[in-house]
Amino acid sequence: MNLVLADGTVFTGQSFGAKREVKGEVVFNTAMTGYVEALTDPSYRGQILVMTYPMQGNYGVPKGGFESGRIQVQGLVVYHYSSGPNHHASVRTLGDWLQADGVPAIYGVDTRTLTRRLRDRGTTDGFLLTGGAPIENAKKHAEAVSMREVVDLVASREIVRHPGGELRVLVVDTGLKENIIRSLQLRGATVIRAPFSSDWDRLVDEVDGVMLTNGPGDPADSEPFVDRLRGILAKGIPTFGICLGHQILALAAGAKTYKLKYGHRSCNQPVMDLATRRAYITSQNHGYAVQDESLPPGWEPWFVNLNDGTNEGIRHQYRPFRSVQFHPEASAGPHDTSYLFDDFLHIVAQMRKARHPS
Repeated sequence: MNLVLADGTVFTGQSFGAKREVKGEVVFNTAMTGYVEALTDPSYRGQILVMTYPMQGNYGVPKGGFESGRIQVQGLVVYHYSSGPNHHASVRTLGDWLQADGVPAIYGVDTRTLTRRLRDRGTTDGFLLTGGAPIENAKKHAEAVSMREVVDLVASREIVRHPGGELRVLVVDTGLKENIIRSLQLRGATVIRAPFSSDWDRLVDEVDGVMLTNGPGDPADSEPFVDRLRGILAKGIPTFGICLGHQILALAAGAKTYKLKYGHRSCNQPVMDLATRRAYITSQNHGYAVQDESLPPGWEPWFVNLNDGTNEGIRHQYRPFRSVQFHPEASAGPHDTSYLFDDFLHIVAQMRKARHPS
């Protein structure tokens, strides 16, 4: 099997997934663990994922606890594949799982050289080809995802209510990780999960807060959603965004976003709270960022990435709107910033009390 980059560079290896030709943006993740969570993260839809940690598959695949209902990546590239399983919770091997979900994968690739190339030259399109036909012919038949419409592929199809406590949060789904729902329920909130393309606007009057989620693609392609969000912000309801939701909130505020050279995809991204000067280790998965200098009056940067200085969060100076580029719900990953869910629900509770005094 071959990984072929857009510039013609070929990396040869062995297949351990489905036998398919696919095309996608080639990106890398530097986490040492968490391949189950990464593979089921909807933000990877349409992308060929390179795992830089050399061994993958060593603890198999558990029965559940995924971030979505299926493997989302377009393809997987690793250096060494361990057929395991070597963990008591494992029910099948990584290779069996990939094959069952129809996802191609390749091992034996020099992922260190590949990653250095992507860091130096930026992310690029690539192909995973089975090797049964000439490369140029195989590329013509490679399956790809339309990235302008990718959010439609990963968002839920219907409005679902997850019972909890008195506080009610509307989660607008653009490809959320399931642990966002679990994090809110763990704190006693009732969650109403609605697809971004649904008539979620009508639900705003019956909830106490709105959460915008992660998801794939270029935030600039979501202009209709951004326009609808502006109407919600005008009502002053507490709103919190994560990852793509952070970028969507920034666009709704009037800021701009841009594509990073190779993105942030790992469980060890350091960020700093600009107000407290405290640093946190975060889990991230994104290829776009918000331009600090484009934030309009009334908005301010909240967090900054300590590796490259890019924006990691914004907030309004006096209205209950805020968002972060990283994943406070991350699993597997650090839990340093899970307190942000507590802070958001505290704001939601305060404003609910102000609207409905006893």
